[in-house]
Amino acid sequence: MPRRDDIEKILIIGSGPIIIGQACEFDYSGSQACKSLMDDGYEVILINSNPATIMTDPMMADEIYLKPLTIESIKEIVEKEEPDAVLPTMGGQTGLNLTRDLQHENYWSERDIKIIGVDIDAVDITEDRQEFRDLMEEIDIPQCRSRAAESLLEAKEITEELGGLPIVIRPSFTMGGAGGGIVWSEDEFERKVMRGLEMSPVHRVLIEESIFGWKEYELELLRDPNDNVVIICTVENVDPMGVHTGDSVTVAPSQTLTDKQFQMLRDAAIKMMRSIGTFAGGCNVQFAVEPGSDRFVAIEINPRVSRSSALASKATGYPIAKIATKLAVGYNLDELDNPITGNTSACFEPSIDYVIVKAPRFNFEKFPNVDEELTTQMKAVGEVMSIGRNFPEALNKAYQSLEIGRAGLGADGYNELNRKEVRDRLKKPYWDRMLNIRNAFKLGASVEEIADITKVDPWFLQQIRYMVSLENRTEGQTLDTITKEDLFELKQAGFGDEQIAWLLSQSDGKVTENEVRAKRKEFDLKPSFKVVDTCAAEFPAETPYFYSAYDGENESEVTDKKKVMILGSGPNRIGQGIEFDYSCVHAVKAAQEMGYEAIMVNCNPETVSTDFDTADKLYFEPVFWERVMDIYEHEQPEGVILQVGGQTALKLGKRFVEEGIKIFGTDFEMINFAEDRGSFSEFLKKLDIPFPSYGTAEDVEGALKIADRIGYPVLIRPSYVLGGQGMRIAVKEEELEFYTERVLDTHPENAFLIDKFLEDAVEVDVDAVYDGDQLHIAGIMQHIEPAGVHSGDSTAVIPTYSLSDTAIEKIKEYHERIADNMGIQGFLNVQYGVKGDNVYVLEANPRSTRTIPFLAKATGRPEAKIAVKVMMGAKLKDFDEKDLTSTLKNWAIKEPVFPFDKFPEVKKELGPEMKSTGESIYFMEDFDDEHFKKPFEFKNLYLSK
Repeated sequence: MPRRDDIEKILIIGSGPIIIGQACEFDYSGSQACKSLMDDGYEVILINSNPATIMTDPMMADEIYLKPLTIESIKEIVEKEEPDAVLPTMGGQTGLNLTRDLQHENYWSERDIKIIGVDIDAVDITEDRQEFRDLMEEIDIPQCRSRAAESLLEAKEITEELGGLPIVIRPSFTMGGAGGGIVWSEDEFERKVMRGLEMSPVHRVLIEESIFGWKEYELELLRDPNDNVVIICTVENVDPMGVHTGDSVTVAPSQTLTDKQFQMLRDAAIKMMRSIGTFAGGCNVQFAVEPGSDRFVAIEINPRVSRSSALASKATGYPIAKIATKLAVGYNLDELDNPITGNTSACFEPSIDYVIVKAPRFNFEKFPNVDEELTTQMKAVGEVMSIGRNFPEALNKAYQSLEIGRAGLGADGYNELNRKEVRDRLKKPYWDRMLNIRNAFKLGASVEEIADITKVDPWFLQQIRYMVSLENRTEGQTLDTITKEDLFELKQAGFGDEQIAWLLSQSDGKVTENEVRAKRKEFDLKPSFKVVDTCAAEFPAETPYFYSAYDGENESEVTDKKKVMILGSGPNRIGQGIEFDYSCVHAVKAAQEMGYEAIMVNCNPETVSTDFDTADKLYFEPVFWERVMDIYEHEQPEGVILQVGGQTALKLGKRFVEEGIKIFGTDFEMINFAEDRGSFSEFLKKLDIPFPSYGTAEDVEGALKIADRIGYPVLIRPSYVLGGQGMRIAVKEEELEFYTERVLDTHPENAFLIDKFLEDAVEVDVDAVYDGDQLHIAGIMQHIEPAGVHSGDSTAVIPTYSLSDTAIEKIKEYHERIADNMGIQGFLNVQYGVKGDNVYVLEANPRSTRTIPFLAKATGRPEAKIAVKVMMGAKLKDFDEKDLTSTLKNWAIKEPVFPFDKFPEVKKELGPEMKSTGESIYFMEDFDDEHFKKPFEFKNLYLSK
């Protein structure tokens, strides 16, 4: 059946600001859906309040409403646009819950608006734990024993029936496992049950027998209107049951299922999907399997595109959201081509001849006293995906991608091994479990011992033990004695040159990464680049989507076009999120419009920049020096773009300079110079631009002397950090001592600044583009909260609402003076502190920032594309006038979103270190609006150290 012609205009509901448990995977899915529908000639109407995403870019839909995701907003848009259908499956739990609430008041049916891609009755069944349980019993699918409770007393009775503790709490209708968890002891029972009841919108929790330690699997399915079902991917959690799948290291395809078990899960998943309505689209099913037996239970089914769909899409190359959208508008699988091969049917289930590892990224260091134990409630803020020919290679590459200071899974001299500490860290699931399994093997533990403590399947443990055996063998060798065969085996297991250099240094003095690289070249050991093709190389692939491996022929053909390599921003984390991916996508488009072949390097599976059809060529690789350099040497681009990938890309800049590789835009020396707070302050002095008094310290004593000279309160600022990491305000000597010691622990290599803290100042954030002659100001944003709250955590208003004309003129004048004297070509962000008519420069960033997408959405100007074109030689005078003209009528507000509900034990306090995970945009007509009045009223409340 071809596409439906009874609908022409479709409303897509987005997922709103990035939160833990619902991040930019839905931005990726939503962007795919928009493109898919527009390609088919449908008119697409989109509502989403998130300014940081590419999904809310003008090119993505016919009409975009940047409005709060509320029932009122949706009704307002529906009255105006009169859509024929609504697609709610791309907006995570937010989109589904809104659609469901409106369905329950018969809103859609009264207006003859069809819900496509999902059956809302199916959502009700799958979200209501008791209804789901009843249905599974009806179709004979095994489950954990459980019952729903609506009170603490009922929860206690059910727990007794199940045989006592431990039990699992699962609140109904929450995302990312919010409010759920395992209850191990009596003293936490009441607190956790009450929290679950409070967080569930229907105040109901499921009390379930604990299957802690069982193996967990996820299957991604697609079904068409003809009831054809394909399994796209099976994902296995390396962590056992008890850890939310978003917090677990996962692997695809599954590694430890027997064929019999796989067929059992496959049959059960298809049966489950067919039991919950007749909708066509995507579905995610989760199972647990008891170790050592074939007993399995169904955990849950999500009848929508899920967080894992993005991972499964990037893992297999099969664009789940795009195909799910086509199915939702009437196509059958056998009528659609697989976009990767171009000549096979979408009915073909993907087959992959490599191993995928997904590793989560956490930000616990942002939240003092946080409970780091991983439970059924998700705590990760992002993730990376890596591709290898085997599990050890993919695992090492995943840890090279995470940007936690590691060169892989160990073998990098990171810390002294302490037997007690390693054992304690393995007793419970923590973020560093894989690293400590490696450490335990290094200390002589056995597979059986570690399996007993962690419940991780012995197959994975044997793989890590093999990696440690390679380490041990290499430690006894030198650069001269290591053989080509041994080096090749290390490279095939994913060990980086940096790791190998450290291992050889154990018996050979100091061996450098460059020396290992040279040795590798001497042996002619270079990676080949393999294509991701969905079909294990059975058919040729049309899409340029690659990964590196030390295995077989090279499949990445180099063209003779002029090229530019764009480095992505790696895993989402607080301080560096999807906003940088937005700029990356625009950098690709800008480079293509300037006549370049755009090559993207990134390892984040959640994003649009790693979509197979965004760049001319995608390398799904760690943004890690060795991997990037391998791609550079293969492709030989004219140069690289670093300023759109946040700190991830910029921290490699120095090495590009050393290699004599061209960096487009502002000279890297100047970017580096702006990070060196001391040198930059001297520069401001010469330009006669005021800044707070400061001093540079390298130890506690130096910090105390500076504070005595400039007076308290002071701000401690490490250099070369993003998101204000490590920054603190100290109001007295003891605090300064304490914070300085912490900075020395976390950033021992950096000198740090002690600044005079400007009390009661207004903070102003300014983004601009400079081309050497002309300055284009993207926006002057005034923060509602006082200076001292990180700009990413502040409610910001554009245009300014209380600054004097004198102050604004000074800001513009200082900005141009800085841009001109720094030789800026492209982005320049400067943060100012304003007291009356006095303006002080707080810091400068000659790169894309978190606020670029917000400004682009507020003003209607493609700010990232403008800046990247200028970086590549364009002049502002040559741009179309409308590209440089703002369409903003009144005011736009950037509102941050915080994860405090995920960390109830953490104090709600804001300071110079960023804590928000995302943001929304709101357009207001006047200052009586609640979106301004409320933050203004509370503006000083949470300011802390």
